[in-house]
Amino acid sequence: MPALNRVQLIGRLGKDPEGSFTPTGKKVTQYSLAVDNRWKNASGETNESTEWVNIEAWGRLAEICDEYLHKGSLIYVEGRLKTDRYEDEGQIKYFTKVVALSMQMLDKKPAEEPMMQVEEEPGDYEVLQQE
Repeated sequence: MPALNRVQLIGRLGKDPEGSFTPTGKKVTQYSLAVDNRWKNASGETNESTEWVNIEAWGRLAEICDEYLHKGSLIYVEGRLKTDRYEDEGQIKYFTKVVALSMQMLDKKPAEEPMMQVEEEPGDYEVLQQE
């Protein structure tokens, strides 16, 4: 049976990306993305909600995120959902994140600067252990 695991989001970073290296030397960067949703209710009032999504980038894409992204950056990110688990005070907890496969910066730049798009090849990713 065919399967599809793809996520596409546009949002702003909630804080600066945090990069680190795995014990085997692979670069990984994590950041949170705020995705806004606006709608009008039956009386015509505008409502707004924000979803916070944890993003994880690997390899060269992680390096680009570390170097160019900062709190408030507007980006498009495409990736796949991944659920990890960890133990906290004897209880097993689960959390879902997006493993980024491509990212495009959407902030307005001067006309002479080209827009940058980075795509990461799917690969073998390591599972990060939560402390």
